[in-house]
Amino acid sequence: MTDPSSPVGPAYSGRLRRPGRLGRALLAAAVALIVVVASFGGYEYYASRSSSTEPTLIVYTYSSLFSGNCGQANLSLLLGEFEQAHGVQVQLECPSGNLVSALESPAEYGLPAADLVVGLDEITAPEAESLGLLAPYSPPELASIPPWLVTELSPDHGVVPYEYGFLGVDYTSAFLNATAGAVAHATLPELVENSSWAAQLLAESPLYDITGEEFLVWQVEYYETVLHENWEGFWQRYFSEPHPNPAPDWSTAFGEFGTPAGQNQMVVSYATDPAYALANGEGGSFNSTVSWWNGTAYGWRTLYGVGVVQGSRHAALAQELEDWILGGTFQSYLPENEWEYPANATVALPSVYAASIDPASVVALNNATTPAAVAGNLTAPGGWIDTWETLAAEGG
Repeated sequence: MTDPSSPVGPAYSGRLRRPGRLGRALLAAAVALIVVVASFGGYEYYASRSSSTEPTLIVYTYSSLFSGNCGQANLSLLLGEFEQAHGVQVQLECPSGNLVSALESPAEYGLPAADLVVGLDEITAPEAESLGLLAPYSPPELASIPPWLVTELSPDHGVVPYEYGFLGVDYTSAFLNATAGAVAHATLPELVENSSWAAQLLAESPLYDITGEEFLVWQVEYYETVLHENWEGFWQRYFSEPHPNPAPDWSTAFGEFGTPAGQNQMVVSYATDPAYALANGEGGSFNSTVSWWNGTAYGWRTLYGVGVVQGSRHAALAQELEDWILGGTFQSYLPENEWEYPANATVALPSVYAASIDPASVVALNNATTPAAVAGNLTAPGGWIDTWETLAAEGG
């Protein structure tokens, strides 16, 4: 275990912005699948892929899915089971920019048109739907996915959730001790009420980063629906106090968390981080909280979904791949590789998840609004992001 007074160890510096990093579970799965696939002649099948005449499914996703490095062999091995069963090749494409923009204009990214998209979230999914980029589909596995997850992401099933979690504010053990435990049940205003706290809070810029956007939505909904106060007050206070500069992305912020010693002792991140720490031998070096008020925990639920692309050349196969992603085999590898909760409620969680806050104990502020309202309020001229940028400029 890391000394509580020391900065977060190097085990965390490489964690990707989005859920997803290669773990022991996936490595073991890869070995097992090699055996399974090889028993069906799959090893030779992989070797001859380049000359195969089988149809190719194009899947847009984010580069850190599972192991990062889009299309890396480990994830291909997991997809290989589907490929073998359905006589199809799955080609992963990871656009350099926004998934919605790539779906809208793939040629501008030098990409083939997609059949399926994996990774649209509660911020980008309604945008993609509003542009008519998705073909609603109701997979059989919806029977195993809690209805509230489906409704929060896409009520008409344009995108169906495959994993979810909560944003969290991670804090070091040293900061927990320095605040006599108060940070563990802090309100959002308490994070910025005085310079000693504000000076420790690393947040991501909503101008450049999805985590920053999600934290902004969390903060707005908390202020407006729990405190019944103007949300701008949080940022006016934050920018008026000494504070770290907003990070351009999650990776930068998390890489600076706890370093140098005694600084940057809070970071906006994911509430499953303590489970990841425990699994990597660093349990107890830091913890995570949400936003509290009068003994109740409030948070922002992050959801990631899969959807069939409108105009897919292989729509039936794309639907079958969506079914497989939502099924128990694929879902069972999410907790220890994506470090998110599987949407399929029949999948058991590993014991390390006991180190993280129970998501069932958190009131999801997503229920105070709708996906379409969030997307509109964020990006509209004069909306939340524009206002945040103005407040940052005035406070800086």
